[in-house]
Amino acid sequence: MNSEPAIAFAAPAGHPGLEIRVNFGVFAGREATPAEIDLLAQSIIPKVGPISIVSEQRHQISDHAEALLHQVRIEIPDDRLPAGTVALERLADELVKTAEAWTEDCVSQRHADEVDL
Repeated sequence: MNSEPAIAFAAPAGHPGLEIRVNFGVFAGREATPAEIDLLAQSIIPKVGPISIVSEQRHQISDHAEALLHQVRIEIPDDRLPAGTVALERLADELVKTAEAWTEDCVSQRHADEVDL
C-alpha cells in the first residue's frame, strides 16, 4: 500500500452527491478569504451536516480565448441528501439562496475595487 499522497487522481463517479458552484470572483472581483469560507460553512452545516467547500481558481482555455475566475464549490455527499426529486430540488434551491446571500454579504463588506487610504 502506497502511503504517499497522489499528485493527481480521478474523483469517484457521482462525487459529490450535490455540488453548488458560486462564481464568487465574478461578483467580488477577488478570492474568498478563509474567514468568509468559514461563515459560509456555518450557514450550511446546520442544513445538511458535514460538507466540503473548495475555493479555487478556474482556468477556462481554448485555442481562441482564456479566462480565469475564482469559484467556490460546496460539495454535499449523497448520504446527506434527502430522498426524492422534489425534496432534493428544494434543498438545492435553499443552498443556492444561502450561497447567493453569502456572496452578496461578502461583496458589500469588501470588494476588490475598494482602496483603503
